[in-house]
Amino acid sequence: MDKIDASSLEIKDKLVYLNRVAKVVKGGKRFSFNAIVVVGDGKGHVGAGLGKANEVPEAIRKAIEQGKKSLIRVAIKDGTIPYEVTGVYGAGRVFLRPAGPGTGVIAGGAVRAVIEATGISNVLTKCIGTSNPHNVVKATLEALSQLKSPEAIAELRGKRAL
Repeated sequence: MDKIDASSLEIKDKLVYLNRVAKVVKGGKRFSFNAIVVVGDGKGHVGAGLGKANEVPEAIRKAIEQGKKSLIRVAIKDGTIPYEVTGVYGAGRVFLRPAGPGTGVIAGGAVRAVIEATGISNVLTKCIGTSNPHNVVKATLEALSQLKSPEAIAELRGKRAL
């Protein structure tokens, strides 16, 4: 895949999950933070990042930076996805199905954040297995990265796109 330059896109970010983790040391507990952030331009580019730091804003900044480095291009057809697809990451499975105009984004939490950042306006989704935001976000991105445009599929088959 070609590397997508985030500086040329109008990127928006959305915090999916913020987790406080504690490390037990001799003097008590040391708290730090994990942030999962989804970044996208709403026109078919999306990425996700995980940032870890001792302060919340720093963790979010690191996650946004990592998300911009991991951008992927998603095939969108008439405001939805071209066909059904399932993404798997760890114990998380995310099933995405195209929907007709006016349906909206039928998705929960982490999947909704990724879908909205991508710019998909009509889709049906189902999380199967874990609801852990880390795995769900990665499974959703994996599903979206499997999608190919109808033109690309026609070219692979030696046909002409409709």
